Formats: sequence, C-alpha cells, structure tokens
Amino acid sequence: MVKYTKGKIVKGTVTCIEPYGAFMSFDEYYTGLIHISEISKGFVKDIHDFIDVGDHIYVEILEVDKEEAHLKLSIKNINYKINKKQRKHKIIETATGFTTLSKKLPEWTNKELKKIENKVNTIDK
Repeated sequence: MVKYTKGKIVKGTVTCIEPYGAFMSFDEYYTGLIHISEISKGFVKDIHDFIDVGDHIYVEILEVDKEEAHLKLSIKNINYKINKKQRKHKIIETATGFTTLSKKLPEWTNKELKKIENKVNTIDK
C-alpha cells in the first residue's frame, strides 16, 4: 500500500464529479476529494472543462485523514494530466513500395467508371 503524506503527488482515478468538486479513488482503502477551489487558479465554471469521470490524473495531497482513509487533494499547482508517451515506429520501406498501387490503380479506376456508366445508362432508359 502506498504511504500517503501531505505534499506528495500521487496518481488516482476520478470516480465522481459534483458541482463542488471531484471524488477520486486510489486503492482499495483511500479516496479523496478535489474541492472546486483546488481545480484551477482561475475561475472554474464547470469541472468537466478540466477532468472527467474515469480520468487517471496526478494530484497533490493537501491533507490526510488516516482514520477515514480520505485525502484532501489539489491539481491547481501541478501538471495533473498523464501524458502517455506514444511509441514511435520506424517506417520500413518495402522493396515493392508503391508498385501494387501503380499496377492496381488503372484496374480500380476502370471498375468505378463502369459502375458510373451503368448508373447513367439505367437512368436514361
């Protein structure tokens, strides 16, 4: 179990959003609340503009109530979004390259032109 202490930044899941704040879950024991005043330094009209239910975000612990297993939380002074690093895949050029496209393009074009001709011919009749 993670030891929760004041000032520590931890990752959790947003479980519920109310007009006054957002509830979070951390493990099978601890939950927490980000009060609306701890969402942003600026005015917060709607918490959904910042986070949504199901988001996995970082939060700063302001207070710990060990008896209730509850945390008072903040995101206004930290980078709370979890940036998933996208894997970069090296593009490997194949020996055939665009050969298939150049060979098939005339065939595909003729096929589509015939479809269009058939539609025009059926309209004229």
